[in-house]
This record gives sequence, C-alpha cells and structure tokens, in this order.
Amino acid sequence: MNLELSEEQTAVRQLAKDFVAREITPNVVGWDRAEEVDRGIVKKLGDVGFLGLTIDEVYGGSGGDHLAYCLVTEELGRGDSSVRGIVSVSLGLVAKTIQSYGTEEQKREWLPRLTAGEALGCFGLTEPGTGSDAGSLTTRAVRDDGGDYVINGSKMFITNGTWADVVLLFARSTGAPGHKGVTAFLVPTDTPGLTRRTIHGKLGLRGQATAELVLEDVRVPASAMLGPEGKGFAVAMSALAKGRMSVAAGCVGIAQAALDAAVGYAAEREQFGKSIASYQLVQELISDISVDVDAARLLTWRVADLIDRGEDFATAASKAKLFASEAAVRCANNALQVFGGYGYIDEYPVGKLLRDARVMTLYEGTSQIQKLIIGRALTGVSAF
Repeated sequence: MNLELSEEQTAVRQLAKDFVAREITPNVVGWDRAEEVDRGIVKKLGDVGFLGLTIDEVYGGSGGDHLAYCLVTEELGRGDSSVRGIVSVSLGLVAKTIQSYGTEEQKREWLPRLTAGEALGCFGLTEPGTGSDAGSLTTRAVRDDGGDYVINGSKMFITNGTWADVVLLFARSTGAPGHKGVTAFLVPTDTPGLTRRTIHGKLGLRGQATAELVLEDVRVPASAMLGPEGKGFAVAMSALAKGRMSVAAGCVGIAQAALDAAVGYAAEREQFGKSIASYQLVQELISDISVDVDAARLLTWRVADLIDRGEDFATAASKAKLFASEAAVRCANNALQVFGGYGYIDEYPVGKLLRDARVMTLYEGTSQIQKLIIGRALTGVSAF
C-alpha cells in the first residue's frame, strides 16, 4: 500500500489550495452573512477545471482520477462547504451520471457546458414527503399520445436548485410499485411549468443556493429520459454512492479547517499567564480533532482507490460518509471549545464550520441510512 500522492495529484491539490486562498477565503464571512455565494464562482470553478474532474476530455472534462477529485473537494470543503456543494452536485451527481448513463447526444449537449461552468446541474430526488424513502417518491411523468412526458410534482432541499440550468429529475413513470416505477429525466430549468423558490433560514450552508422545485404540467420529449425507463432508482443510487465519497471528502476539509483553526488559536491565546496550547485538556481537544481528520481522510481515500481500480465501493463509501460526517461535527465542536466564547462569533471560523458540518450527517443519506446500508452488506438482510 502506497499512500504517496503522484506529481499530478500533488499539483491539483496545490491548485485547489491556491484557488481557495484567492477566490474563497476572503469572501467566506460575507457570503455566509448575505446567504448567497457570488455566482461568478461557478465560471471560475469551470475555468480552473474543477467542474470537469474525472469527465472525459472529449466532452470538455479535465480528466484525472477520483483521488484527485477527493483532494479538490477536500480543499473546497476546507474553504467553504457552500462552494464545495456546487461542485459535488453539478459534477459529482449530475455530470458524472450523464457520462455514465447518457446517450451520445445527451453527453454532447450537456457535458461541455457543465464542465466549463457555463451551465450548472441539480439533483431532483428528495421531495417534501420523501427523504430517506426515495423509492416512494410521488412526482409523476405521464406519457401522452404524442410521445412526450408530462411531469407533475415537487422537489425539496435541492442544492443548486435556483441556479441550475438542468435538473436530473426522478419521477414515477410506470405503474410498477416502489422504486421499480422510477425513471430519470434531464429537464432544462427554462421548461414552461417549472418554478423554483429559494429556501432561506438554513442553519448552515447559508451561501449555497437551496431550492424547492414545483413542476406543473412540465413537458419533456422522450429523448430527455436518462437511462432505461423504470431504472431511475438504480441511476439515483449509483450517483449517490459516488456522491457520498465527495461529501466525505468535504467533511475531511471541514475537519482539517477545524484543526488548523484550533492549533493556530491555541498558540496565540493566553490564559493564566501562558498559551492555552500548554494546557493538557486543550491538547486533548486538539489531538481528538487530529485523529478524526486522519481516520476520515484514509476512509475517503480508500473509496477513491476502489473506484479507480474498478472494485465495488458502495459499502466503503457509506462507511466513509458516515464516519467523516460525524467526525466533522465532533471536530468543529471541539475547535469551538478551544476558542471559547470567541468561537460563538462569526468573525472567527469555527462557528460556521460547526453549522456547515451538521447537515453532512443528513443529506445524501442520513447517518442512520448509512448504518442500514453497512448492516445489509454485513448480514445479507435488508432493513428497508
């Protein structure tokens, strides 16, 4: 086992560090307070190649392996999870899925624009009444006499929802029960009947564009279908399996940011006549953060290695997402303890880290769902 990064991986990691320092760090507090990231960041992410990682160069991608993708999403998560989410969803859930399941026409229509940052994608799975139970979604796509599909329903908590140019939408299109009746569609957001509403008042990821989508008689051609009819649930689960690696990497970034902040503050803050870094219980807090960072990073890198070697990775991705998301919350919470009262003020970074970390245990499969996936793999018995 060789954990040394290649020259290319080291270079892309440094590229991401420099990008974060230049384009993200100076703006983090302002974006968080305004509840909106500067939309210009999307084109900048495209220009530097981050929206095309692992996508074939023939479609405008920048190539690279999945460990390089993890390194970039970790650095973006260290900078601002709201920006990391833009990449994780538009690239990780939408563009990668189009590359895996799309027709040649669909790939050439969407991938060059998505990888360049000229278009953005969102993932339309979660509904107001169906979160973890995605197989019971109620949005319907009915085929009319002309061969088009007419879609009605709503989606909730959709990252990139108000900014996106295309929705990877999941709807029930057949009479088959449960997940067997679900089909995936690529729906341009300028299609008549599709309306979007920004969700305000979030605990964390305030700068991220999160939306409710409402579809009223939205008409799309049969050519908008992504993958076979009735196989949309498999498309969604495949996307989420890789997406969990991206979330885990972003959580490593949050945890690393918490460690950096705690170590830096402990060295400069004095109490009782000396640096608080000299106190044993402060060192305990910092060491706990450090161990969580290393463990989460190694679990995440293992997923990338499995994907790049063509091995089964779904259970490993659930383990990485489960551990890294819970670890990010612990790390940010411990870092806030090191900061004391100053950690509760948004002029310092750790309060935002804690708020952003908390949602990581909820989306793309809650911690409890990850445990059920891991349990099913171990016992052969499904609890779903």
